[in-house]
Amino acid sequence: MLLKIRILSIVFLALFVALSVRLFYWQVIKRASLSDQAKSQYTSSQIIAAPRGNILASDKSFWVVRTQAWLIWVNPRQMELTPREIANKLSPFFVDDTQDKEALLAETQRLETILGKEGVSWIALKQKVNEEVKRNIEALKIEGLGFDAQESSYYPEASSAAQILGFVGKDERGSDIGYFGIEGYYDLPLSGKPGFVGGQKDAFGSPILLGGTKEVNAISGVDLEINVDKRIQVAVEKGLAAGIEKYGALGGSVTVMDPADGSVMAMASLPSFDPARYSEYSDSLFKNPIISDSFEPGSILKVAVMAAGLDAGVVQPDTSCDICSSALKVDKYLIKTWNDRYHPGITMTDVIVESDNVGMSFVGQKLGADRLYDYLHKFGIGEKTGIDLQGEIAPRLRERGTWNVVDLATASFGQGVAVTGIEMVRAVAAIANGGYLVTPRVVEVIRSDGWEEKVKPSPQTRIISEKAASEVTQMMVEAVERGEAKWTRIPGFKVAGKTGTAQIPVAGHYDAANTNHSFIGFAPAENPKFVMLVTLNSPQSSPWAAETAAPVWFSIAKELFPYLGVAPSQ
Repeated sequence: MLLKIRILSIVFLALFVALSVRLFYWQVIKRASLSDQAKSQYTSSQIIAAPRGNILASDKSFWVVRTQAWLIWVNPRQMELTPREIANKLSPFFVDDTQDKEALLAETQRLETILGKEGVSWIALKQKVNEEVKRNIEALKIEGLGFDAQESSYYPEASSAAQILGFVGKDERGSDIGYFGIEGYYDLPLSGKPGFVGGQKDAFGSPILLGGTKEVNAISGVDLEINVDKRIQVAVEKGLAAGIEKYGALGGSVTVMDPADGSVMAMASLPSFDPARYSEYSDSLFKNPIISDSFEPGSILKVAVMAAGLDAGVVQPDTSCDICSSALKVDKYLIKTWNDRYHPGITMTDVIVESDNVGMSFVGQKLGADRLYDYLHKFGIGEKTGIDLQGEIAPRLRERGTWNVVDLATASFGQGVAVTGIEMVRAVAAIANGGYLVTPRVVEVIRSDGWEEKVKPSPQTRIISEKAASEVTQMMVEAVERGEAKWTRIPGFKVAGKTGTAQIPVAGHYDAANTNHSFIGFAPAENPKFVMLVTLNSPQSSPWAAETAAPVWFSIAKELFPYLGVAPSQ
């Protein structure tokens, strides 16, 4: 009897311990999740999407307009037609060209495949369909089909300025998010702040009127007015496309900026993409090469190096080069001029006019490695410009104090140094505006309901004297008037410019067959309205920028002069 009592006691004790452990698990460990489940049975909530802001041009017309769109979905359990029948009805609405039989067949097969899924009650068929397509599909009266409101982006200028604008895609949660360009950089203010509606419901899911409702309104995203001028952008894109085709280049880019305050007036790169149909393009086309790709600038960097020499007082415009009578031996390398012609006693002005590599090595020797490094750093070479576009990079300069005699010589004429296009535009803008480094900027005004704020230019920093800037400007004018590209100039207009033909580094050596061509300049030379950089990637018609990039620059400038009020000086 005593044994039975002990056994029962042990059993009851075990049951009590097990029950206590289980209660502890449900009441302590799982308390939070059970509480959430209970709340979900009598409360409801809904996120209210915030309208995304628009992007406007400098004339207040639209670059990007947010419009009403629809997500089309289906509940397969409510379908009365077969997947094939529905696919045949819907596919013509989901292709751009119904005469494209291959595209139509592929879309029909896609729809039939996803409509044939079993065990699901909701399938998304097409994102961001416009109002007209929605009405036409509704008229088909297909059972099980539904529509959810979405927001879409409309581009009145199609693919123009695509790499400045970026695009709106989806994040890992399926929410809209901006990628690249303005959409990426300003994603948070453009997105606004979502709203919220919450309340209580009964066991059947109906709202409890006396249960209280909490509502937080969505805050719309801001509108952005940008400095990019549609007319200038179109002229730039047209001129660049013509130049790439004419000179057989793989691609190219053009940047136009106001040197006074850094306002970006136009920026184009080809090949590009259509932001309304970004999913149909290679990811490599999304980035903006002007801010995201680096290249060795070659001779266009010579104007910054010469400005450094003049500002430091180690040379004057009429200083004679005493090492320019022949090729220059530096360590085990021989530095030559581009045409293998040499000019004993050549002046610094003519070093720029003739684009003389030996003469630039002379300036580099006068400066010394550390001082040249310091001046390049002042010009912003080796660091980001701070432009308000997503994706900017900045190749670093070699560490100060580690440059050898070869590094010094090659950097003096623009090789062995990597830059981005926007770095070069900013550097030459400092010559154009009298010696100040400015920050390139795209957005001019941020605007929302009832208020607007003008984006103030960043503080400017003087990096060279006004005298040095003026002297280099005159050298660049002489280069346009008397240099290899003189045949491209527009008579009567005073332009300061410089060509650049640079070798392309490939796996530790330079490409023997291809070069990058550039022309950078500003006009009018005395009081510049714009600074513009043109680059062409591996043009095949000529090995020299004077015969490719320079004529593209002047063909675009010819369109800009009357529009910007640049009058002939003669």
